[in-house]
This record gives sequence, C-alpha cells and structure tokens, in this order.
Amino acid sequence: MAVRLLSSAVGIVIAVIILILHNTIALNIAIALISVVMVYEVLKAARCTQLRLTCIPALLYAAVNPFIVTGEAAKYKFTVTFIALTCIFTTYIIQHNSMKYYRLMFIIASSLLISNAMSSLIILHDIDKVNGLMYLIMGLCGAWLADSGAYFVGTFIGKKKLCPEISPKKTVEGFVGGIFITGLLFMLINFGYSKILPHFTEYTVSVNYFEVCVLGMILAVVGTLGDLSASVVKRQCGIKDYGNIMPGHGGLMDRFDSVVFVAPCLYAFVTIFNIYK
Repeated sequence: MAVRLLSSAVGIVIAVIILILHNTIALNIAIALISVVMVYEVLKAARCTQLRLTCIPALLYAAVNPFIVTGEAAKYKFTVTFIALTCIFTTYIIQHNSMKYYRLMFIIASSLLISNAMSSLIILHDIDKVNGLMYLIMGLCGAWLADSGAYFVGTFIGKKKLCPEISPKKTVEGFVGGIFITGLLFMLINFGYSKILPHFTEYTVSVNYFEVCVLGMILAVVGTLGDLSASVVKRQCGIKDYGNIMPGHGGLMDRFDSVVFVAPCLYAFVTIFNIYK
C-alpha cells in the first residue's frame, strides 16, 4: 500500500507540473513520452517487441506525433504518417519469413491508435486559447472520475458482475453509478471553473451545464469501453499488468487505457456542441 501511495503521489506531482507548464513544449514532451511507453507496453504484451526492426518506426511515430498535430507543424502529419507506415511495411518485407501478418497489423493499429488518441489531448488544449486547459483536464478526468466513481459505488452496493471474464471486479451497479457521478462531478468542476477563471484571466465563461453533464456521462461509458478493451488484450496475452513503471499501479497503459478512448470522444463532442459561451 505504501508503494502504491508513493507512486500515486509522484504521479500527481508530475501531472501538476505538466499542467502548470501547459503552455510550453513540456506538454508535448510529456505526451510523447507517455505515448512511446504505452505503445511499447502493448507491443511487449503481444510479444511483438522481438520484431525490433518493425517496432522502431512505430515507436518513433509515437514520439514525433504529439509535435505535429497543431500549428504550422500539422501540415507534416500526413507525410510523417506515410513515412512511418512505409518503414513498417518495408521491415515486414525484409522479415516476411519470420513475421506473421497479424503481428504487422497489430503493430500498425497500436501505434496509430495510441499515439493519435493521446495526441488529441494536445489538440484539445490548443483548440481554444481560453478553455483549452479545461478541455485537457476533462480529457483526463473523464477517464479517471468514472473509474473512481464506479469503484466507490461498486464497493458498497455492487452485486451483479458487468464482465466477469474480462474484469471480475467491475459491477453493473458500479458502472451505472460511475456514469451519474461523472456527470455530476463534471457540472461541479465546471461550476468552479466558471467562478475561478475571471480571477486569473480577463475572460469570463458561461457553462451549458446540461451539455456538460451529458458529456461527462458519455465519457464515463466510453472510458469504461477503453478500460475493458485493454483488459481483453491483457487477458488474451496472459498478463496481469502492461508494465510496472508505476509500482502498485502497473504500466502507463494500465493508467491511460481509458484516455485512449475518452480524449478523441471529447474532441468530437466539443467540435459539435458549444459547452462554453
């Protein structure tokens, strides 16, 4: 327990530092490092890391992607993606006798999905100079609040298992409770945000609380799907955790699996609906 708490404390300190430096390249660097580790953990779980020649361009793509999703650099994104895929397929041709096609597909899918999903946090941050930081926070909270809420409700009243073969500890009651708790907390967080913002900036913001509540509930569902999807992969790979980079918590993929689904969903939502006016 002490190791787990210490690991959590270190993680929180790092997160706070990144949020403080959110308007600098530190955010891009942090997302790049997290993305690379996540891709590596998934490829290692599926026993693809032995194909080093193919994994190298996949990991390099994950490292570069967070720096080319916004601003002037965004015009190079297609080119970089094309180069990365070309390199991956070239290594497949070289190793075709020892490399199965499904491993190729897994490497491509993992690198593209994880790196682009995590990079969407950068896009969310840069999409609005006033509310960008709040979008970034919601991208993380949308994943973690639902999990915490589900755990809290499930501990007290959880009886019916949600997906016992995939995640034995998840319950239907916890899942439903997590949805409503996330919706409620999203409204409370944004209420606080609307009151605090004018004291630190020259801007004011009006929050559409109905849309914010709906957003929180949607992200809770999507985040659970991300968690369960990652758990399925772990089960089929025969592992308990993706890594041990965070003692007591597992790997970064174990912590950010929900974010992989939540961040792109949040981006889609805020481009369609105006939660701030």
